Amino acid sequence: MPPEQGLASAKALFPLGCNKTVTIHLDNPCQPKASGPKSAEAGIQLEPPSMKIIKRLLILGAAASLSIAASAADISGAGATFPYPIYAKWADSYKKLTGVGLNYQSIGSGGGIKQIKAKTVTFGASDMPLKPDDLKSSGLIQFPMIIGGVVPVVNIKGVGPGQLHLDGATVAAIYMGDIKEWNDAAIKKLNPKLTLPSTAIAPVYRSDGSGTNFLFSDYLSKASAKFQSSIGANTSVQWPVGIGAKGNEGVANMTTQTDGAIGYVEYAFAKQNKMSFTTLTNKAGNAVAPNAESFQAAAATADWAGADSYYLIRGPEVFFVGLQGWRWHGGRA
Repeated sequence: MPPEQGLASAKALFPLGCNKTVTIHLDNPCQPKASGPKSAEAGIQLEPPSMKIIKRLLILGAAASLSIAASAADISGAGATFPYPIYAKWADSYKKLTGVGLNYQSIGSGGGIKQIKAKTVTFGASDMPLKPDDLKSSGLIQFPMIIGGVVPVVNIKGVGPGQLHLDGATVAAIYMGDIKEWNDAAIKKLNPKLTLPSTAIAPVYRSDGSGTNFLFSDYLSKASAKFQSSIGANTSVQWPVGIGAKGNEGVANMTTQTDGAIGYVEYAFAKQNKMSFTTLTNKAGNAVAPNAESFQAAAATADWAGADSYYLIRGPEVFFVGLQGWRWHGGRA
């Protein structure tokens, strides 16, 4: 198994269908406007799973487009902070072309799920896919829109991007409070050539309901039986140690401001804030760095044909790559 396949845990995003909205082209329902950046800073373009799926999305989008065109009102959405950078860019381009705005509240996946279920927004975005039964009972559909990676980031004096190497079990031990200092034997064993300080580790975690939180805790649950039994995987968990911060923005800021900190953010936030990311060990035992190519390679192995309602979570693989999408309420679109 090549190292790049050690990346993935899928996130579901919910697009508003394949209509002429801020997010997609009719000729390629999963591709952002050509003028938008293609890097992880704006989300990675996702190739359509198959022509059959594209046709389905076009049909769904046509219905949504008629309703939106009739009202000519701004589009409302809420949810994950993970895709906010790309949504903001797409919204700006769409506004210039059509005059129709997009009001997206970057409040976390949990908030987005609550709002779309309450029918107070046109779409909700989440990094954690809803199960098929939940979708059916709520009258919702979901499918992936973009991909991005959730990566560990650190603030250790003298340690730059990609210099520190970790594995899932070690990260889990840090977030359980079992590993307390950066020069712990377990970390030094993974980094024999790196000089590490005795600085206390300050784990930073998401304090809000978050799909990013789910992906991270799901990854750690699959890497550590102790983590799974004591903390588990969910959009919101009880972290035994550390500092809470709201949103990817909050975790990025808190990690940057705290000496000895470790956090987890979507790659765009790590890149924009010039943070020191870590490499991780994949299932094949190789060190893998976060970048657009490795995220794409991981997502390419996803079995969409066998995923009911695009409910797909993979692990325990590195970087918990997410397929972000929008959740659309058919009756409101």
